[in-house]
Amino acid sequence: MIELEEADGGMEQTAPVWAVFGDLMAGLLGAFVLVLVGVLVVQMDLVDHLRDEVEKRKVEEQRRIALEQALAVPLQAGRITLHDGRIGISGSVLFPFNSDQLRPEGRELLKSLVQPLKVYLAERDEMLMVSGFTDDRPIQEGNPRFADNLELSAQRALTVTRALMDEGMPASRVFSAAFGPEQPVASNASEQGRALNRRVEMAPVPKAAPAASAQNGRPDHG
Repeated sequence: MIELEEADGGMEQTAPVWAVFGDLMAGLLGAFVLVLVGVLVVQMDLVDHLRDEVEKRKVEEQRRIALEQALAVPLQAGRITLHDGRIGISGSVLFPFNSDQLRPEGRELLKSLVQPLKVYLAERDEMLMVSGFTDDRPIQEGNPRFADNLELSAQRALTVTRALMDEGMPASRVFSAAFGPEQPVASNASEQGRALNRRVEMAPVPKAAPAASAQNGRPDHG
């Protein structure tokens, strides 16, 4: 009887150990489940992000192909370049050196671009940004028309924009920008590089989001 009581007492003493062990296992299982859920959420986010990137790349590729098809003739003739959706035209094709007056052949080139660009922009409801660029050499002395390269690039971009509009590009589809010597595509250490930097680029871009007041359907009276 004494041994049985001792045995019973031992069993009573070990019972709390199993309870603690059970609680510990339950806690570990809960932590494992939380970690597993977290991993699954991260994987789902990565899959969604990857899907968005693939779709974005697909759209960009479609835009590139469509733009190449729209400008196939001048591209094949080597009169323009197309890189990352930007249409490049050498400054020497459009303008005399340090001038914003269009050459006749430059105006004819712009005229040939208007119709395919109009169709492309209308199909996608986009706008055309016309950007002017120069090399880093200062404006020649005795040229009072331009204070610096930024002003020259601005006037050239505006001249191209107006020429496009004169040839039928809707004013609501085109705007100009100026960068001067910024964003060169070649080294300015050589004449060949500087000639490449003197350029005008045209790039289709999404329309700007409407103002908050327009989105709300209420005019802004100030």
